[in-house]
Amino acid sequence: MVDDSPAPSDALLRLAAAHGVVPDHWGFHGDLRRASADTLCAVLAALGVDASSPERIELALAHVDDMPWRRVVPPTTVVRSGREQLVPVHVTHGDPVHVWLELDVESGGGRRDLTQADVYVEPRTVDGRLVGRATFVVPGDLPLGWHSIHASGPSAAARGVVVVTPDRLELPAELAEGRAWGYMAQLYSVRSRRSWGVGDLADLADLGWLAAHETGADFLLINPLHAAEPVAPLTPSPYLPSTRRFVNPIYVRPEAIAEAAYLSAADRSLVEWAAESVLPLDLEPGPIDRDAAWTAKRTALDVIHAHPRSQPREAQLAAFVEEQGPGLRTFALWCALAEKYGAETIPDELADPSSPAVAAEAQALADRVDFFVWLQWVADEQLAAAQRAAREGGMSIGIMHDLAVGVHPAGADVWSLGDVLARGATVGAPPDMYNQQGQDWSQPPWRPDELARAGYAPYRDMLRTVLRHAGAIRIDHVIGLFRLWWVPEGNSAKDGAYVRYDHEALVGILALEAHRAGAIVIGEDLGTVEPWVRDYLSERGILGTSVLWFESGDDGNPLPPEHYRRLVLATVTTHDLPPSAGYLAGEHVAIRERLGLLTDPVAVVRAQADAERDRMLAALRSRGLLGADPSEREVVEALHRYVMATPSVLIGVALADAVGERRAQNQPGTDQEYPNWKVPLADSVGQVVLVDDLFANARLRSLAAVLDAQR
Repeated sequence: MVDDSPAPSDALLRLAAAHGVVPDHWGFHGDLRRASADTLCAVLAALGVDASSPERIELALAHVDDMPWRRVVPPTTVVRSGREQLVPVHVTHGDPVHVWLELDVESGGGRRDLTQADVYVEPRTVDGRLVGRATFVVPGDLPLGWHSIHASGPSAAARGVVVVTPDRLELPAELAEGRAWGYMAQLYSVRSRRSWGVGDLADLADLGWLAAHETGADFLLINPLHAAEPVAPLTPSPYLPSTRRFVNPIYVRPEAIAEAAYLSAADRSLVEWAAESVLPLDLEPGPIDRDAAWTAKRTALDVIHAHPRSQPREAQLAAFVEEQGPGLRTFALWCALAEKYGAETIPDELADPSSPAVAAEAQALADRVDFFVWLQWVADEQLAAAQRAAREGGMSIGIMHDLAVGVHPAGADVWSLGDVLARGATVGAPPDMYNQQGQDWSQPPWRPDELARAGYAPYRDMLRTVLRHAGAIRIDHVIGLFRLWWVPEGNSAKDGAYVRYDHEALVGILALEAHRAGAIVIGEDLGTVEPWVRDYLSERGILGTSVLWFESGDDGNPLPPEHYRRLVLATVTTHDLPPSAGYLAGEHVAIRERLGLLTDPVAVVRAQADAERDRMLAALRSRGLLGADPSEREVVEALHRYVMATPSVLIGVALADAVGERRAQNQPGTDQEYPNWKVPLADSVGQVVLVDDLFANARLRSLAAVLDAQR
């Protein structure tokens, strides 16, 4: 048992299963662990289900059985292209009903009447009414897209969403038989002499072009660029954003905005003075100060925003706003409220975006709402410029964006999306080898039922924004499209339960939006993943992830490179580990010991790490990749030669590895104990490395030559 509370009853287990709550999971030591009754009740409560007593459980079970019969048509039906699908339609028993599809305008539009299948289902009494079920056929020849299903009749007037998704997301032609390699970078940490203390989108454009032109890289994977709070203190983690749909304006380069070139002398001086306060930070090796950077940047951006725009520029802004829909102004309104009241202290009377009180604030804050709308437009322009620069430099893929698992519990998405995000539980992970106390990421999860009820529109809109200027997208913790570890409020991270999601819908919609954007999709499928999940993702054309240190054979030795999967992004390391130089030196053990994160004796963990390193060095030597007395640089290059010997279609190289950085960017399981997501890019002696000097770095050029030679 996970704790001392009572074991769940059979009825509670049935109710949990009906809502996708999984009571059992395998621990990292190979033991089967069961959630307690209290944990299951708390998770069900976060799903809007009252399981507080045996009577309530029975009532909830009856409600689950009746719910589909209360709906005329399902709120969302997701089908694969080329496959027929049967859709149930519920009306008063004996009533006629007419059912048809309205096709997506992007797919050419039009209307298709649906035929009824010869399927008999016994009618059911629901809420005192005898309800019959008619079954209609969604044909297999529909175009990809977001269509709508309509039902009309004496007891039917309803509409639902039908999403037709690709059966498989195909790789670009150049990767069908070939491969590509690229860099992985934390953008905020990679600064230039013109940055404002934080790496930005102008730096991204330069980095992408130079990486391709100077070293032959095909892609550049960066951290999530999702928006944080609009006022200090800013949450440093790019994986704990306010929203995943919109972009963090801290990455905007003020001088790169078109209107900045036409400022008056006085206004130009204001921008320059703002920059002067933070430009020296670019050379600081200490923690990145996002608050200082954003405070200075916001002053300059206010000045530029106030400058008149030309008629074409106004039209372009208006077109962007129209394309983004009402969600953009809703987000901008939250930003204005957060700016006025504080992101975590917005008054309770403003908690409902549709309330008269919020409408009054929107009118009073109209200028600030316009400002935050404009920020998204200029960020979008600079993102487009960065992808264009990367491709013009010679990258075959370009910028690879990253999608975080969730959002901040007091952020814009929680405010604006209502019940689509759960209350009373957060996302995390059960204990594993590297985080033996489990993890609580403090992010409210999607509610599967509400997401389907919303036609998956919040998920679709989020994907479309991230994919707008992407050659590829990495899905952090892709297992979250199948199941997530829910930690009830007040519980420790180890006392949670998995909740299952409709992976056919979530993966299918991801494939559809990536297909439309022409982007590759990579799922981060590390950790505890059911074997069938990797097969399913591969079948759908979603690449997986292989990290050298996590790949081992049955004998415990490093997995031979020829045994790696082909359809993966293979790397030596990941942002949740120290760079290779630090990992080889045991920094991942030293950090956890200093911070009290180990549950096993430190001597045992250190011995395990030493044995892991020795096995890796032996594997490198056995393949002739390493001499008897190698330098640190030679070992790091040998590790990358090993990964390049795999059949993997994508090879990622951490920029930190390329310059010899030793410090970890993030230590999972910590908040303030370690400067997570604040470590600027530096070399092996701790000297900051700027974009301006990056591709003259001898260590980087040596590693790049190794990679390009083995492509």
